[in-house]
Amino acid sequence: MRTSVFSNGIIWFGVAISVSEIEAGIEIGSAAAKDSLWLPLVLGHLLGGVMLFFVGLIGARVRLNAMETTASTFGKYGSKFFAALNVFQLLAWVAVLNAQGASALSGLNLPISFPLTCVILAVLIAAWVYVGLKRSANVATVVMAALAVLLAVLSVKLFGIAPASGAKAAAVLGFWNVFEISIAMPISWLPVISDYTKDAEKPVGATAVSAVAYSLASLWMYFIGIEIAGIGASNNIAQAILLAGLGIPGIVIVVLSTVTTNFLAANSAGESAKAIYGKLNPKVAGVVVSVLSAVLAISGIMDHYISFLYLIASVFAPMAAVLLVSFFFAKGRSESLGAWLWNFFAWLAGFAVYQVAERLDSVFLGPTLIAVIVSAALAYARVLKFLFLNGHATEKDSAHQ
Repeated sequence: MRTSVFSNGIIWFGVAISVSEIEAGIEIGSAAAKDSLWLPLVLGHLLGGVMLFFVGLIGARVRLNAMETTASTFGKYGSKFFAALNVFQLLAWVAVLNAQGASALSGLNLPISFPLTCVILAVLIAAWVYVGLKRSANVATVVMAALAVLLAVLSVKLFGIAPASGAKAAAVLGFWNVFEISIAMPISWLPVISDYTKDAEKPVGATAVSAVAYSLASLWMYFIGIEIAGIGASNNIAQAILLAGLGIPGIVIVVLSTVTTNFLAANSAGESAKAIYGKLNPKVAGVVVSVLSAVLAISGIMDHYISFLYLIASVFAPMAAVLLVSFFFAKGRSESLGAWLWNFFAWLAGFAVYQVAERLDSVFLGPTLIAVIVSAALAYARVLKFLFLNGHATEKDSAHQ
């Protein structure tokens, strides 16, 4: 069964509607001057969205899930390597999102403990994963519509709250720091998007709408976070919801936004598990990831949220760069051991460069772009070498004739 352009847009709108995106906006809004953050914020989402589109288009064209698309670039075992990394990062990602949602709900003075809230959210996510996306498509559409209305109300109310005196952010984050936090979110979904575009009825249209819907909704969430940072809500989502006068609707926002985003991450963990071992049932694997995420969430993984975002980018941004060069420029010339090893080296170089650049303060271009450029350049060097040798061989054949 193929998915429509509309349903793909709904899916990726829902991905962006999450507490984690708002938290990233708070991070920026509390440590950067408001008049200087919009350009790097928009630029990060624009470039991240472009990468999201082209990576998703690969899966849409070859009809393979995200990790299966890497086999032609990195070989069978390289693909399994990245699939394993993806399962682990998605498990941690679901746990982070679970913990953030539970923390926000705890701040709304509910008579439920943080650990129990984590368990309840995990059960809701596991149930949705087991039911499946296609069987719940109509429900998902209704949920997204309700969530959009509630968030619009929250946005208007936050905008109407006067900024707190002395709430002006210190300019701790520079242009490229803001850019990095901005691009990190769309980059974190690169190893996931093809899990959903692979079934698209119209590959280009569905992938484009997915990338645009995600990028715009993500910018909206960042905007909400930036507003929260400026109204004296102690950089706390729950406090901001209470200041906005949203009681039960605020609870609904936090629960639905956590479950909708986590569902996709858990579901994709199942898809990646299937790429490692074909006989695994993706639904069962997704349910297991949902359950394990509650344990990690309770253990305190949320304390490492931003560092974790950077770790995802350092692994999957250079991987995506090599994949894009291989698919769109190598055109089938990567199906050899030598090509696979070189592509893996290109990824490793980008990963290493990211690790170094991330330790520098506001490095020009930012760690993600530098890593992408290095890995893409190395991957393309092999393409140029092939073209040169092939052209040279053609010239020799012509001379002999």
